[in-house]
Amino acid sequence: MSVQDLHGDLAWAVVVANGLVGSWALGAHWLAALRRRALWWFVVASQVLIFPQMAFGVWLMAVDGVEPPSMHTFYGFLLPFTVLILFGYSRTSVRSYLYLLYGLGGWFLMGLGIRAMILH
Repeated sequence: MSVQDLHGDLAWAVVVANGLVGSWALGAHWLAALRRRALWWFVVASQVLIFPQMAFGVWLMAVDGVEPPSMHTFYGFLLPFTVLILFGYSRTSVRSYLYLLYGLGGWFLMGLGIRAMILH
């Protein structure tokens, strides 16, 4: 399997995982029964996927000489910064809206991933 294949397959994993986690977190905002510790493990897993995805993209550009569309690169680098912003906000006064923050954040990450894939 080539690095380009890994980059493409992992893109789908990032989009699907963040979409599902975002939906779960939004549901947990309104339904206490969905508030489980497992949600936070899935949040971490779905967001950690972004970093090897970005590393594969950098590899493709630096080592293989692939030249992606400029906005694809922009959206690709926006994803990890969004993860950091979400983490930062989760430590502030928004804490009472944590499920809402990570629900909308998961959907936002999903949207960024879809947008990056469309531009490729």
